[in-house]
Amino acid sequence: MPLTFTLDPPVDTALRDGILTLWVDVSDADGAVGFVPPVNPDDVRAELVRHLVSMAEGRTRLLVGRDEQGAVAATAFLTYNTHQLMRHWVWLYTVMVHPRHQGKGYGRGLMHAAADAARGFDGIEAIRLTCRGGTGVDDFYASCGYKEVGRVPDAIRVAPGDDRDDITMLLPLY
Repeated sequence: MPLTFTLDPPVDTALRDGILTLWVDVSDADGAVGFVPPVNPDDVRAELVRHLVSMAEGRTRLLVGRDEQGAVAATAFLTYNTHQLMRHWVWLYTVMVHPRHQGKGYGRGLMHAAADAARGFDGIEAIRLTCRGGTGVDDFYASCGYKEVGRVPDAIRVAPGDDRDDITMLLPLY
């Protein structure tokens, strides 16, 4: 059964805790979402609070995918640009599908829902995202229509001696 996606759901304790659990579980499964395993939930909570503040300020929007039990199974954050010359595209951050749901097509559904959401934003023509090289996720994003538009070699230090490229990808919406 596909996920049910909601843009800008009301943020309550259950949603906040669901996102936190998702983020910790994805990170601990070696997902490239800002942390390396094992993660401390308090570190993830601090980053989640930054996302929630940005949402409250109107700079970021949240897309949530829920499974058939109503649990948070996927998320993506879409953030507006504040630079006056770059307001025609948004950033896509913290794209996550719970490890128990991977391989079911939910990631592709999340990417499609994010593009549909962005098409509904006034004046938005494209989505940009960055991803960590060496994970294969850039191939996934390419299969969703994103094109690599930049790469900074060894920009992400996962661990001493393990540096990864920072890859920037773009999806034109029209």
